[in-house]
Amino acid sequence: MNAHAASVLTDSASMLDLTAFNSAELNKSPYEYMVLPDFLKADALEAISRDFPVIKQAGSFPFDTLKCGPAFIELMHQLEGETFRHAVEKKFNVDLTGRPTMITVRGHTDETDGRIHTDSKTKIITMLIYFNEAWQKSGGRLRILRSGTDLEDYVAEVEPAIGTLLAFRRSDNSWHGHKPFVGERKALQLNWVLDEQVKRREQKRHGFSAFFKKLFGNKEYAG
Repeated sequence: MNAHAASVLTDSASMLDLTAFNSAELNKSPYEYMVLPDFLKADALEAISRDFPVIKQAGSFPFDTLKCGPAFIELMHQLEGETFRHAVEKKFNVDLTGRPTMITVRGHTDETDGRIHTDSKTKIITMLIYFNEAWQKSGGRLRILRSGTDLEDYVAEVEPAIGTLLAFRRSDNSWHGHKPFVGERKALQLNWVLDEQVKRREQKRHGFSAFFKKLFGNKEYAG
């Protein structure tokens, strides 16, 4: 959490519906995952949406590199806080003590996004929270897959509607992906990772990618 974020932290009421999170079903097949619509409380959505950073390029951008309003910064604080960490530990039966968090934010996707993958082995838990109005498009809906070869062989499809949470434990078979969508598709990704070295490396990688996408645009730079 950067200095600017720390300066606006308050003891405001939780933006997260932890009661719903705690009672939500954790699916065990094909890997551990959960989907929770309305994870963000309704009375917080307007302020969070207003303070979502303006992102005009595709790609993932480290939270600390973006200009965000106070409500969005407060949301990041709550997601990285001990109360939510304990809830995640209980849900996934995992000890995250001392494990760093890493947050990246997306505003757009392009034709290269959504390819099937499992996430890197340096990640322990992955969480995606979406910030889009009702989603009518066929593309851009993340799918929980049975394998790494067939996007149509899925057990769940997640509408990236505002306030929806998708969380899963990373494994060698945590396959997921979505049909291509080019346009605005707002989301944040929160990861608990193995150690600080991993966090620094990933932030540097995302930072370089963000820099070149801003400099050259998505068509000229494919990093």
